[in-house]
Amino acid sequence: MSWCVQAADGSLILTLHIQPGARKTEIVGLHGEALKIRLAAPPVDGKANAALLGFLAKACGVSKSAVELLSGDTSRAKRVRLRGGDPARVAGLLET
Repeated sequence: MSWCVQAADGSLILTLHIQPGARKTEIVGLHGEALKIRLAAPPVDGKANAALLGFLAKACGVSKSAVELLSGDTSRAKRVRLRGGDPARVAGLLET
């Protein structure tokens, strides 16, 4: 799973490729070495980033405060830290 790496503190670092402004929010599959996610939220005023963090929290079964955007605030390429997530459940995101 090259798009998901476990950090030394036990958190998971996800490498993502985001497509904002899509018809619905969904995980599409892989885009190179990143997990591709389509977001229904528009890429203005941080709405897409907020929608992404909420979507990941729900999909991974953690609170919103356990999901942190590390890089890519204004880019489609993003890195996200996930604290307290089950690695098996995160790996299963590709299955959904």
